[in-house]
Amino acid sequence: MAAAVVRSFGSNLSKNLREIRVHLCQSSAASMGARDFVEQNYVALKKANPDFPFLIRECSGVQARLWARYDFGKERSVSVDNMTADQVANALQTLVQSKP
Repeated sequence: MAAAVVRSFGSNLSKNLREIRVHLCQSSAASMGARDFVEQNYVALKKANPDFPFLIRECSGVQARLWARYDFGKERSVSVDNMTADQVANALQTLVQSKP
């Protein structure tokens, strides 16, 4: 499921977005879905969008969160704590398709 969502982005990430950041904890159970999403989909996202900044920020004890930065520095974020990799992909899809 998550792979299908990632494939649907293709090279269209930079159309609406300027940057995507994933904040997660390296060891907490609440960040497991975010870690799984990154492990399963990071390479595909970077291959489809080699110049697009897709940043992974790891910090002990941090709440798992997706951040999207749009034009003019506007940002939106969504918590992905306790989500599965598929739910994280759906949250990312929502951020990609939304306008700030």
